[in-house]
Amino acid sequence: LIGSVINAKPGTMMLHLNVASLTAQVLSSIDFSGPRNRIVYDDMQFTSPHYVCQAWTRYGAELEIVKSDDGIGVDVQKIVDAIDERTAIVPISHVYFRSAYLQDVKPIIEKAHKVGAKVLLDVYQSIGCVPIDVQALNVDYVVGGSVKWVCGGPNVCYLYIRPDLMKDYNPALTGWISHARPFRFEMDFEPHENAWRAATGTPPVVALYSARPGYEIIKQVGVENIREKSKRMTALLFEKASEAGFKVNSPTDPDRRGGTVCIDFEGASKAENKLVERGFVIDYRPGGGIRVSPHFYNTIEEITAIVEEMKSIRDGN
Repeated sequence: LIGSVINAKPGTMMLHLNVASLTAQVLSSIDFSGPRNRIVYDDMQFTSPHYVCQAWTRYGAELEIVKSDDGIGVDVQKIVDAIDERTAIVPISHVYFRSAYLQDVKPIIEKAHKVGAKVLLDVYQSIGCVPIDVQALNVDYVVGGSVKWVCGGPNVCYLYIRPDLMKDYNPALTGWISHARPFRFEMDFEPHENAWRAATGTPPVVALYSARPGYEIIKQVGVENIREKSKRMTALLFEKASEAGFKVNSPTDPDRRGGTVCIDFEGASKAENKLVERGFVIDYRPGGGIRVSPHFYNTIEEITAIVEEMKSIRDGN
């Protein structure tokens, strides 16, 4: 079900509890002791993968972190230029959590493959809102979760492995379920032939069932349709927030913007709780502001209402 949303073939995806453990597992499948030991990514990534990459320096990894010029996005060419023959892997977000910047990942994947590196694409902030085709992208690994646009819940994360990489995917972070014959409880390890080799312990089956209805709804509505409406709604939100004098920390270009508009003003962090108390489902991120994320079921009236409510709070009402 999850794979069908990103056009992944059967047998190429495995369920996990969180993206942090998945990032660690992918890194544990790579030998960083030789000259190809660099991990290239940018400073707009979510904290978990960054912490994991930092931890991997103890195993010989060298970090090359590309800086954002504006705190909203990162020029794709800067990332491409940082990737060379010493690069082992490039963990990159499809949409940045702090600004909703939609990265152009295709050139990154192409450059990585040209020099023999792999790409780990994090689609947590884009799946269900931005169309994703893992086969068309030819990406090596994909991770993500179900809390955001797919209307699921926590602990339903996943790893996609490109089919031709499957037989060589042998991570150090493993467990009994990843064995080819797990219920024989053999002491000699033999990995499963498909993405089950990426399993560790018992998978979060109950959590998966809680998330299934969300994925089914997203499939029924269609991600292309969701994206079309999302661009209209975020454009309206961007316009109204700007007219109200708020600082908008999201891309102006709708083609480079995910489904969120990040709105900041003095006192925004305290305004978060007031907005929630008044019935608005939003959150606040330092350096980004209040993240407003209209989905396919939201209305123009609700866009107007939240901007007016933020104005009221800002102005002391």
